[in-house]
Amino acid sequence: MGSRRLVAAAAAAAAMAVFLLLSGASHGGRRGPSVNNSNNRTFVFNYTLAKTIVEYASAVYMTDLTALYSWTCSRCNDLTKYLFSKQGFEIRCIIVDIRNCLQAFIGVDHNLNAVIVAIRGTQENSVQNWIKDLVWKQVDLNYPNMPNAKVHTGFYSAYNNTLLRPAITNAVRKARRLYGDISVIVTGHSMGGAMASFCALDLAISLGSDSVHLMTFGQPRIGNAAFASYFEQYVPSAIRVTHEHDIVPHLPPYFFFLPHLTYHHFPREVWEHNVDGNTTFRVCDGSGEDPNCCRSVFALFLSVSDHLTYMGVEIAADDWSSCRIVMAQSVERLQLCLASNIIMSKNPVDIIIAGHSVQTDPSSSS
Repeated sequence: MGSRRLVAAAAAAAAMAVFLLLSGASHGGRRGPSVNNSNNRTFVFNYTLAKTIVEYASAVYMTDLTALYSWTCSRCNDLTKYLFSKQGFEIRCIIVDIRNCLQAFIGVDHNLNAVIVAIRGTQENSVQNWIKDLVWKQVDLNYPNMPNAKVHTGFYSAYNNTLLRPAITNAVRKARRLYGDISVIVTGHSMGGAMASFCALDLAISLGSDSVHLMTFGQPRIGNAAFASYFEQYVPSAIRVTHEHDIVPHLPPYFFFLPHLTYHHFPREVWEHNVDGNTTFRVCDGSGEDPNCCRSVFALFLSVSDHLTYMGVEIAADDWSSCRIVMAQSVERLQLCLASNIIMSKNPVDIIIAGHSVQTDPSSSS
């Protein structure tokens, strides 16, 4: 087989991989835990490729920016483990907002032939304190061009009113100019999942719904029922993975007797839980609030520990010290390494910190 045929075959396989993961077709690769798909026969959760996405959501928590830059972090090395080939991941942009404690990376997964956007969740000293604050936040922000839709003002502002939105949008456009109009997969865990959802919505409006896919892990509710309905229309390829008794997907609270006012999840939920000693992934119904999925867990049994592991992957901050201090120190180390040429990157990587960009190659800004 000639080289052109090999390239074409690899491209076809990569395109099919994205299709299998995000359109719901089954995949005949490595066998994972059982999947209960009784609710919707046309939607099949793909464990093998979802495991790759959760590892991206975990890797973005790493506080060592130097290791992220060179893609040598302890959570970076498994990201080709379950894929079809060994072409790997090419990081294109790292975003850090020290003041707002935000971090994200954008890169290209050549196996999936897709741009990956990963947004990190909270890194404060106490997950419990963050959860307590989350309960009392209110749906108090009207979303533009969506009548009656309201969203969580904190999550909305964290993405739309900070460095994240313009920096991610620019990085995604640059990657697609370089590699063609390939798909975009957005992911995040916890608060990162909430921001990833707003990111996916924003990108879907600008790039088209067929180009943008979302998979989050342990994300909270982000808006009311009207917003959830609009979201499903704009981002139909969305999966929210929940885990066992994880408390965060139950917050802010859902009140069934206030259907138009309460917070409401968008579909589609996939619930990772234990059945008779075996891990099962239940594909939930299309309501976003399937009472037979994570909502079936009694309030007294909700857990913080189940929030920190998904699909067997640790998915939390690797340093629980003060967020701003950790970020500032990591940024300083990275800048010193770049200045002394201690680390090298195969391709130019944009490093965007607060309101300015430090680039390894002037051509990367084009």
